[in-house]
Amino acid sequence: MVEAMVKKPIVKALEGDKAVTEAIRQINPDVMAAYPVTPQTEIVMEFAELVAEGLVDTEYIRVESEHAAMSSCIGAASAGARAMTATCGPGLALMWETLWVTSGLRCPIVMAVVNRSLSAPLNILTDQTDMMGSRDSGWVQIYAENHQEVYDNFIQAVRIAEHPDVMLPIMCGHAGFVLGHTLGRVEVLPDEVVRKFVGEYKPLYSILDIEHPKTIGAYDHWDYFFEHRRQLFEAINNVLRVIPEIAQEYGKISGRYYGLVESYRLDDAEVAILIIGSGAGACREAVDAMRQKGVKAGMLKVRCFRPFPADEIVKALKGKKAVAAMDRCECFGGEGGPLFIEACSAFFNRGLPMKMIDYFYGLGGRDTVPSEFCDIFRELFQIAETDKIKPPLVRYLAVRE
Repeated sequence: MVEAMVKKPIVKALEGDKAVTEAIRQINPDVMAAYPVTPQTEIVMEFAELVAEGLVDTEYIRVESEHAAMSSCIGAASAGARAMTATCGPGLALMWETLWVTSGLRCPIVMAVVNRSLSAPLNILTDQTDMMGSRDSGWVQIYAENHQEVYDNFIQAVRIAEHPDVMLPIMCGHAGFVLGHTLGRVEVLPDEVVRKFVGEYKPLYSILDIEHPKTIGAYDHWDYFFEHRRQLFEAINNVLRVIPEIAQEYGKISGRYYGLVESYRLDDAEVAILIIGSGAGACREAVDAMRQKGVKAGMLKVRCFRPFPADEIVKALKGKKAVAAMDRCECFGGEGGPLFIEACSAFFNRGLPMKMIDYFYGLGGRDTVPSEFCDIFRELFQIAETDKIKPPLVRYLAVRE
């Protein structure tokens, strides 16, 4: 248990990418493998300078691709090192094979993902297509709403990934350009406080331990592969317990407490919006605007998407008259986006009715303003009053016809 610290944090104006770099500097990992890709480049570029200046002890590996970056991290983690990297968009897509290798080998690698879209048409701006596309690869996924969460999430991610009941890789997502390349107020903890919180990584196994040799990454035939997949399934579900535990410890040193979800004016709300990431800020303003008009609106922000916190979401939204799920990525050929489909499943599996619609929004960096969220709240109240959902079930917010 980490004891409460009395030292005050240092308030800095940091870009989201630099907030990640600051967290990595304080953690001082053993290995950082890196390849640049917009809008993530600033993270690894800034950290390379720290390495060159001797401000960290990290072994910095310059690789030829994102596939090689993750492969290097896998090798380092298998040798018992605390390994990290960062990527986004097409870089994450190029890692596709190695994402599954990482989780299958139970490597607790921490990776920053500066969320961006994927081509074509070419687009380097913000949405959540990259991480959502890898949602079933066995990685834990947490998302940040603001600059402070970008910093706080990354530090907590180390403890989540390395927890003995988890031992899985984790992605920390934040919106490219919206957070990554804009300045925000960040309370930075003292270096020694962060170092004490993350502690020293003590791996269970290492391929360098010649006294106790282990086989890592061997061929796994049908007689054992199934069981190993089941073990991974159980491990990632343990995260639903581990995240709140670690968040309580982090709250004692920072004063900021995080959970799997975060509600806003939801207790007496009749309708609600379910959302992930930076769009929650504009949604909050919309909630306040609707409240000023006497409309009981609320919001539920999902911080952890994998594993999906179904119980917490159902508990928070149970009894609401109508809910809109906001998906900042598309799921071509499906009946809605990832957040919508998961939320519908959560209610259905618990035998609870819920009138729910889905909105694709903010694709390719399209801005979403509070007035547009207000329009969604008005539609939700119309659904609540008529007890009917007009087709289509899945809509595009503020799209030109």
